Amino acid sequence: MCREEASELSSLKPQLTELGVPLVAVVKENIDGEIQGFRPHFAGDIYIDEKKHFYGPLQRRMAGLGLFRFGVWQNFIRAWRAGYQGNMNGEGFILGGVFVIGAGDQGILLEHQEKEFGNKVEIADVLQAAKKIVHWLRSKFK
Repeated sequence: MCREEASELSSLKPQLTELGVPLVAVVKENIDGEIQGFRPHFAGDIYIDEKKHFYGPLQRRMAGLGLFRFGVWQNFIRAWRAGYQGNMNGEGFILGGVFVIGAGDQGILLEHQEKEFGNKVEIADVLQAAKKIVHWLRSKFK
């Protein structure tokens, strides 16, 4: 997850807290204090998945040639203009994603898999999915 997207997701923290929905990031590594550089942009808990189990049995990657894609450069320029900088440490080719995981047997309510570097989730969709968790909980415990 890029710092720009982390910051946007963090803007939802007050609404998510009100709904009782935690904001959590799962990162793949912590090279040279990478998490410390990420923490100012993310308001939730951060967990390290060093074995990359959370990323699935078939990790989604974008090879170096992905840097020549027009959309990647558009995303890079957008983030740069907004004042966000990444880092070049560690494994940078695994594509990330954003999930809203429901309570109980609700399963995954929102799944956004990054298609290319910098492809972000719609923040309104995250909040809408989070509200479904509360709706489910209320209907189960009436």
